[in-house]
Amino acid sequence: MMAGAPTMARNWQELGQWRRPFFGNHMRVERIRVRQAWMEFKSLCKLKPLPYFFSSLLPYCFSQESDSLSLNLSGEGKSCKTHLFCFGFAPTVTFLEMVLVLVWLGFLLSNSFSLVGSLNDEGFALFSFKQSLREDPERSLSNWNSSDENPCSWNGITCREEKVVSLSIPKKKLVGFLPSVLGSLSALRHVNLRNNKFFGTLPVELFDARGLQSLILNGNSLSGSVPPEIWKLGYLQTLDLSNNLLNGSIPTSLVQCKRLKILNLSRNNFTGFLPVGFGTGLIALEKLDLSFNRFRGSIPTDIGNLSSLQGTVDLSHNLLDGPIPASLGNLPEKVYIDLTYNNLSGPIPQNGALVNRGPTAFIGNPELCGPPLKNPCSSDTPGANSPSSFPYLPKNPPQTSDGKTEKRRGLSKGVVIAIVVSDVIGICLVGLLFSYCYWRVSDCRNGKDDVGKGRKECLCFGKDESETLSENVEQYDLVPLDSQVGFDLDDLLKASAFVMGKSGNGIVYKVVLEDGLTLAVRRLGEGGSQRYKEFKTEVEAIGKLRHPNIVSLRAYYWSVDEKLLIYDYILNGNLGTAIHGKSGMVSMPLSWYVRLRIMKGIARGLAYLHEFSPKKYVHGDLKPNNILLGQNLEAQISDFGLGRLADIAGGSPMLQSNRMASEKPQPPQHEPTEIPTSNAPMTSGSWYQAPEALKIVKPSQKWDVYSYGVILLEMISGRSPMVQVGTSRMDIVQWIQLCIEEKKPLSDVLDAILARDSDNEEEMVAVLKIALACVQNSPESRPSMRHVSDALNRLTTSSD
Repeated sequence: MMAGAPTMARNWQELGQWRRPFFGNHMRVERIRVRQAWMEFKSLCKLKPLPYFFSSLLPYCFSQESDSLSLNLSGEGKSCKTHLFCFGFAPTVTFLEMVLVLVWLGFLLSNSFSLVGSLNDEGFALFSFKQSLREDPERSLSNWNSSDENPCSWNGITCREEKVVSLSIPKKKLVGFLPSVLGSLSALRHVNLRNNKFFGTLPVELFDARGLQSLILNGNSLSGSVPPEIWKLGYLQTLDLSNNLLNGSIPTSLVQCKRLKILNLSRNNFTGFLPVGFGTGLIALEKLDLSFNRFRGSIPTDIGNLSSLQGTVDLSHNLLDGPIPASLGNLPEKVYIDLTYNNLSGPIPQNGALVNRGPTAFIGNPELCGPPLKNPCSSDTPGANSPSSFPYLPKNPPQTSDGKTEKRRGLSKGVVIAIVVSDVIGICLVGLLFSYCYWRVSDCRNGKDDVGKGRKECLCFGKDESETLSENVEQYDLVPLDSQVGFDLDDLLKASAFVMGKSGNGIVYKVVLEDGLTLAVRRLGEGGSQRYKEFKTEVEAIGKLRHPNIVSLRAYYWSVDEKLLIYDYILNGNLGTAIHGKSGMVSMPLSWYVRLRIMKGIARGLAYLHEFSPKKYVHGDLKPNNILLGQNLEAQISDFGLGRLADIAGGSPMLQSNRMASEKPQPPQHEPTEIPTSNAPMTSGSWYQAPEALKIVKPSQKWDVYSYGVILLEMISGRSPMVQVGTSRMDIVQWIQLCIEEKKPLSDVLDAILARDSDNEEEMVAVLKIALACVQNSPESRPSMRHVSDALNRLTTSSD
């Protein structure tokens, strides 16, 4: 019991001071200032109904005023007011009947105190929440005992200094109204009741807990609107109300929650306009998801002021109209803007964060035009015959005063002759100049140029050796690929470097600069000095790609004997290490929640690559080791375009030999084979390559789809891509198909960690079906990554 907390009464006499002004037909009990006794008595009466003969004897009228309790035991014409809780009424009461009533009342209260008499205020509030639930099928609140001194040892409860600071009971199938008593917990900071079956409205009293920092209620059946009192939550950082039945408009008072970082209101029935003030009020916002609602009107221009945004800004699947504000281009470059399936119109702005966005961010808006969509704007339509397409041409031919069409006047013969003669003379002069330069270049190459004339006369069309050398010398410096690069070559040379790994595509170093910035630097090799322009074109095209699920290429370095690629350093290693529990920075097994989020991230990144530009990029070497995990275990695809850059850069013979061995396509095994006894090399990437990779030289996007399907199977099963069955081995695709044919239970296919998570079996089966669609033998039968991403996003688990 905390010091200063009111001591719970143990018997009737402790409740207050009795006053007996006279003996007769009535007895009056005046106000008793015991708020807890009142709450306990009401709770107990719900559990133990009053016998009928007692309920007919006297009125039980109770009112709660502030922290006071009034018991009115008078039967003389007293009537129960509307705000009183009444069991019954009798006009007259004998003394003997009153004694019996008091005995029964004492029995009720003594039982009440024996049930909840030990709990403090917060414990009683939470215990009343438990009593209000309609269902608790998993008995997740079974240890919420009224005999405890405080609730700090209860399931889902976290305390600090015996004060409740967190209530976390997700995915327990709890059924009931959202408890309003949570607002009375003064120290409450975090509420997580996601993926239960709470219904009803958001209680206004909930926002009395003004210290709340996170309110996570997604995946329930809450309805009604968001109360405007939400402004009281000045410390709120995370608000997730997604996947409910909420409606109405977003209260404008929400913009007063200036510490809000994550706002997810997706998959509800919200309507109305987006409130103005997002960009000026929610200055700390990092994630914004308002998708799958019915918001209408234009996109507020001040959203472009949210400089802290990260990941995806999702406004898709609404009724938003009007043009796309150019101010959205002011968002950080790594932000991915999803505006699909609205009623937006007009040209797509080509500035800032809106540049280099693929068509997947804008599809479903028939009135949008301009790049990257194939729908040209009206003013850009080629070959249009309408007068508006040629505004500077007269709509009708000129006419004379009598209305007849005036004939166009031709050029005179003298003018025509002059033009022809000038053209002939010009052609002759160009021919003479070309012949002279060709003659001089030939002399230079044969060493016949005069020493005194220098080498400048030899440079008509040929390139001087000194110019080639100067071109290389100019590249002896670090070339940044975005404006955020704040380091140079000297910083790299002074930094501490650690070898992270070696492969056929070079050596990867972890480089820590003096200011603490950590980078990943890949050294490609020492050859290929004659292909600088080709390398520059390719690396700058890759460097423009910015997506939250793709590792960003920040800078590069080129010289005759050194080629470096500088990337962001990704903290938590790669997906292959995380799946199979090898030594690495991810030590905890991945839950289904985390795995599904990683799956969605990979799909989004691949869909972006495939739809991004006219080149329709293909990764070509997708595997778990090329998928890195960021700070929050978000997926980031790495090594995109690396094979092409390595080929251009060349390298030592050993490097080239290693690269050829590692990139040689190996078809998946379609029949079980005996484990070979020889030491023939088997590259790790071969198990992820599509069957047609052995026959077709040019990679296609369907190769990436197949590789992604294998990765999904690996994440679901926890198995390696090569599965050993007895003395035979088969690829994971065939193993899964064999399990299906033999009608093995799902638990035999799932990773042991996932097999214990029965709540998400439906989602696991859905992902398994998507994976099997991706690994079809026929490339034409495989879905596109855009459709795969859409299918995964329809799964309702809060994994984003």
